[in-house]
Amino acid sequence: MYTRFAFLYFDQSYNRNERFPLISTDTDRSITEVLRKLSQPVRMASGGPDNPDCDVYVAPLLPEQLGDQSFCHEIGIRYPYLGGSMAKGISSVAMATELGRAGMLGFFGAAGLPLAVVEAAVDSLADAGFPCGFNLIHSPHEPDLEAALAELYIRKNVRLVEASAFLNLTLPLVRYRTHGIHRTANGTIIAPNRIIAKVSREELAEKFFSPPQEKLLRQLVDEGSITAEQAELASLIPMAQEVTAEADSGGHTDNRPAIALFPTIASLASRMEQKFGYDVKLRVGLAGGIATPAAAAAAFAMGAAYIMTGSVNQACVESGTSDTVRKMLAETRQADVTMAPAADMFEMGVTVQVLKRGTMFPMRAAKLYEIYRSHDGLDGIPAPERAKLEKTLFLAPLTDIWRDTRTFFLQRDPRQVERAERDPKHLMALVFRWYLGQGAHWAKDGVVTRMMDYQVWCGPAMGAFNEWAAGSFLTAPEQRRVATVARNLLFGAALLTRANILRYQNMQLPADFRIEPLEDIHIKEYLA
Repeated sequence: MYTRFAFLYFDQSYNRNERFPLISTDTDRSITEVLRKLSQPVRMASGGPDNPDCDVYVAPLLPEQLGDQSFCHEIGIRYPYLGGSMAKGISSVAMATELGRAGMLGFFGAAGLPLAVVEAAVDSLADAGFPCGFNLIHSPHEPDLEAALAELYIRKNVRLVEASAFLNLTLPLVRYRTHGIHRTANGTIIAPNRIIAKVSREELAEKFFSPPQEKLLRQLVDEGSITAEQAELASLIPMAQEVTAEADSGGHTDNRPAIALFPTIASLASRMEQKFGYDVKLRVGLAGGIATPAAAAAAFAMGAAYIMTGSVNQACVESGTSDTVRKMLAETRQADVTMAPAADMFEMGVTVQVLKRGTMFPMRAAKLYEIYRSHDGLDGIPAPERAKLEKTLFLAPLTDIWRDTRTFFLQRDPRQVERAERDPKHLMALVFRWYLGQGAHWAKDGVVTRMMDYQVWCGPAMGAFNEWAAGSFLTAPEQRRVATVARNLLFGAALLTRANILRYQNMQLPADFRIEPLEDIHIKEYLA
């Protein structure tokens, strides 16, 4: 057991096998305070500062050294930190801007928004001067919408998208990836459009790590979207060079444990890289449950090329949600989330993870799916049950809800109306999806009278963050800025990694060792 330590600091040229002049010694400062100087190597000698033997050594470790630095270089960011896309603009232009200015990457949450709104977001970020990305979500019931969004990105020269909720590769996704592919004079294949895929399953990761499917490439050639030569080039590149292993996250999730999911996807990446002999490195990032320095450090320790956050960002002032929701999220604990039917994949029985504390949405949405499974149409719902729905959930006759829903789909996708007028069960699904969709809008817009029907996408990470930030300046929602939260997670991850190196050398940390939230100015001081 060590009883006395000297903290020895050396300049950046320090080599453990050489003797360098001692810059400073300090026997009074705490281990935590010393380790916080991330840029400085640390020696600890049990015999005091004059002891020539180095008992314990900790190398410098800056936040930008975490993860895969080649990934950051290719994307054009400083830190391996990505803000994931949350639908309906909750991952806002302001959020992407703040992360971009801080040397990180933010994705705009385009899912569920009109094309005109997405286009305006693209235009506002076009000349930002920093990298950013946009979401392309799978729309199995509205393939034309997915195709239109992909075409918008192609037309606007959006070079980076986050592909999420895909059940399989689709023609619009392959069209986006292969657009403009060419070979340079030295033989290098250049695919200007990059996809970072977010998946929860090994079989989906395999599809994204593989080249585009031949039948889809053939279809693109037949319709004139790409040439035969481009199709041949596309068969030599992965659909996605990076895949984000999405563990227990908010929104669409399979609730997979990160510690089991990530190693599996990472192992798959190695096998696929060898199988296809790519000229590029396949990488895996991690998302879901990351909202504390410990979680971030664990992700990097497993080999994550980058980390991606979501739920914790929604509680920040830059998110495109309401102050009411931000306050609800700031009071959330890990057990305050549950699964509920998804609006975009309602008929398929797909669920999303949402907040249950302070809202009845999960229970009410589950009831709607139960009714949908049990009846062939609205007319088949027993009168008492229907009256209850109209009084408590819809606050209007279901015939009025269908009228408004019909008007909406006549503009968005008339085929949905045509099908509904032939199929009463599909009509019922569209009416029930109205409630699910509106629940997200009511939350985003802060409609006070509909608070019990708020749909707030949220994972257990939110509760973990609140526990970690309790009693600090980050307790208050108005103090939570997305870049400040990100800096704390990265700084804390580096600090904890250095502390663990001490533990690995049989060094016992003080009982009160804790990584606490720091304001930006203090983080900058420690990094100076």
